[in-house]
Amino acid sequence: MYQHTQLAWTIWGIVAWIASFLAMAIVLMGNNAAILLFAGVLLLVAVVFYGLTIKVDQKAQQLSWWFGPGVAKKSLNFDEISSIKAVTNTFRHGVGMRITNDGWVYSVSGFRAVEITLNDGMKYRLGTNDQAALIDTMKDKVIIEPKLSEEGTTDEIETQLKKRKKDAFDMN
Repeated sequence: MYQHTQLAWTIWGIVAWIASFLAMAIVLMGNNAAILLFAGVLLLVAVVFYGLTIKVDQKAQQLSWWFGPGVAKKSLNFDEISSIKAVTNTFRHGVGMRITNDGWVYSVSGFRAVEITLNDGMKYRLGTNDQAALIDTMKDKVIIEPKLSEEGTTDEIETQLKKRKKDAFDMN
């Protein structure tokens, strides 16, 4: 079993920067309910997003990940995954959990990530400072090359997946 937690240095830095302004507000304005409420929310964010844990469980045949003490937990069965690869995120991917043109991004610090592509074309980018070990753990568990079906060639399947993915976000 593989399990690794990447600490959220970037999130902690942002929280500390905001807390410095909060401390200045307390010095200048004194304690009031709004400032204390904001301090509580800031502390909650720091605790909930202290890190991102990625777990590969061979017995359960699952890849799981979650923030902090188990927030926003997501699990995928190995048979749902079509490919994995090492990628580099950019500033636009940000930190936290968000959807981008590259699929769902889960990240707490740094730019290195592993991109998980599902059989239906959906993608997840999991930020990690341990790319090589995660990929080595997963490479024997998932199918790396796309499957061919009787319905068509690989190009036709990829075209259908792109159309399905596009239609999923179409609001008309």
